[in-house]
Amino acid sequence: MPIDRRMFLAGLSAPALAPLQLSAQQSFEPLNRFPRMVQEWFVDQLREAQRRRLERFDALRTRADAEAYVADVRARIRECFAPFPSKTPLNARVLGAVEREGYKIEKVVFESRPGMLVSANFYLPVGRPGPFPGVVGTCGHSSNGKAIDAYQSFCQGLVKQGYAVLIFDPLGQGERVQYGDRVPVGVQEHLLAGNQQFLIGEFFGSWRAWDGIRALDYLLTRPEVDPRHVGVTGNSGGGTETTWLAGLDSRWTMAAPSCFVTEFRRNLENELPADTEQCPPRAIALGLDHEDFLAALAPKPVILLGKERDYFDARGLEEALNRLKKLWRLLGAEERVSLFIGPTYHGYSQENREAMYGWFNRWTGVAEGHAEPPLTIETDASLQATASGQVAKEGSKPIFAFTAETARAQVGGRRLAGPPLTEALRDALKLPEREHPPYARILRNIAPRGYPKEFFAQYVLETEPGIEIVLTRLSDERLLSRPPQDGSPAVLYVSHHSADEELRSEALVRELAEAHPEAAFYALDVRGVGESRPNTCGEDSFLEPYGSDYFYAIHALMLDRPYVGGKTHDVRATLDWLGRYGHHEVRLAGLGWGTFPALFAAQFSPRVSTVTLKGALTSYQDVAEAELYDWPLSCFVPDVLRRFDLPDLRAALGDRLRVIDLKGARG
Repeated sequence: MPIDRRMFLAGLSAPALAPLQLSAQQSFEPLNRFPRMVQEWFVDQLREAQRRRLERFDALRTRADAEAYVADVRARIRECFAPFPSKTPLNARVLGAVEREGYKIEKVVFESRPGMLVSANFYLPVGRPGPFPGVVGTCGHSSNGKAIDAYQSFCQGLVKQGYAVLIFDPLGQGERVQYGDRVPVGVQEHLLAGNQQFLIGEFFGSWRAWDGIRALDYLLTRPEVDPRHVGVTGNSGGGTETTWLAGLDSRWTMAAPSCFVTEFRRNLENELPADTEQCPPRAIALGLDHEDFLAALAPKPVILLGKERDYFDARGLEEALNRLKKLWRLLGAEERVSLFIGPTYHGYSQENREAMYGWFNRWTGVAEGHAEPPLTIETDASLQATASGQVAKEGSKPIFAFTAETARAQVGGRRLAGPPLTEALRDALKLPEREHPPYARILRNIAPRGYPKEFFAQYVLETEPGIEIVLTRLSDERLLSRPPQDGSPAVLYVSHHSADEELRSEALVRELAEAHPEAAFYALDVRGVGESRPNTCGEDSFLEPYGSDYFYAIHALMLDRPYVGGKTHDVRATLDWLGRYGHHEVRLAGLGWGTFPALFAAQFSPRVSTVTLKGALTSYQDVAEAELYDWPLSCFVPDVLRRFDLPDLRAALGDRLRVIDLKGARG
């Protein structure tokens, strides 16, 4: 009789069911019964991290407590952003100027590090005596960088009031496009360069911050600038950089970040992705949040600028202010920290700019009030610092070339094998301890789905609190309970994107099932794919560069728990569970993204007799040396190339390993 699948889900008793046949024309959406699991697990992690951080902050009682806190956050910030290079000659050049009434705009190029050119505009008052308070302007996301209207506007507003302002193009924007027309400027350039840098132990945010530190170095070389008054301001991505710079350089005397500061927890809860540079590695694990970077500047003047209708949550901004108020109060300077929230949407609009002018004027005395003077918006061409419009055409080395050089230099240091290699892998993945096989529950049977065998059972394994993964067991007979404890070998297939879909369509699944008829066949979705593929960060965003898979991978790095390490833990826990049910020999296989946790887990388990990898990455080295690549951050191990690479791990498996169709950086 025809069977309504809804009857299965409603609890039709299994003994009443006759064997079912799947129509050849019938198709299914991939199973995904736990689409919020990953999101809620990360929310729990960040809430617990914030609870610990606030417990420590709430314990501050005295000025000495506050001073110790400031010193401590400075040290922890350095841990996130190190290493910085040595300072080298700026080789700065002024390549022209735009003369305007009461000020001029010089076109400046300097080297933040050898071979890397930074394009900038220096706004300088004329016709009045100096020296002038100086301000470094940092840019948010825009294709034309420093030339976009809002950022020109705050530079003009400041220079007309008597400030000298240096604003520079960020990497991947304005005159500093790194990939030509091959990659969209802004976010996607940042992600492409930044994700790759993790493989060599670098952080894209450090590179951007270093540009800002060197911009300050240049500003202070100018005799027109008063070093007693140097501020930093920027909006959005520039608000990010302003915040980081406040925590990284003690020379600033005032700061005004706009449209960035909130709380890491708020951004995660609100499913708001952030660029690589906005997510410092290990920051959350080190007990840091946005406000701590500003606390590092205490008790100097800081104003937090936000917007009521911004996607950066104003509630987090207000809570950050309350905590900073306490810190400044303990330091005897509560009046030196303030907040302004404009009524409109995200952006450095006039009301926020005027709040910044008034704040800087209050502490420098250079002008009165906060009103913005009349502005004249320049064309992009008039502000262009280089003759060609791109530093790449003037000999600047692209960031991916620096990454490739470092990766090649790290090859010579890799000599690990045997137990030292295994321990290095364990440390790199930050694998949690496993005390016992995971608890499992048995899912209700559902209708046949066209798998290689007619029957199947599905188990939900809790590999750590809050993480539940689905394991599918194929069977020749109806299986409604725990697996038979018959001592048979097992095949464990780790999926690429969906065990359910791949059980129906992947040739490797059919091959393995036919090649090992005596073995129990299991297919696994580790966290974050298949049955727990997130449905967050926008509709169907999973495979987008800024989507949910990236979102959790970058948060995992801030927690100092690489996403692929969690996936590897899932495979290891599954192997433990299989052992509990008598599968003492396991033939492990992985496809695509699943080859990473399969390869890593195989290094630790004597239970694994053979390993089959299909569509695995050739090497992390290939990605690090590539200009363009297609592998996601969720498959990367941070700082891996200093210690080992994928070929080292494959070699460690010897003749237990079979590899099918290795894929290079472009997949």
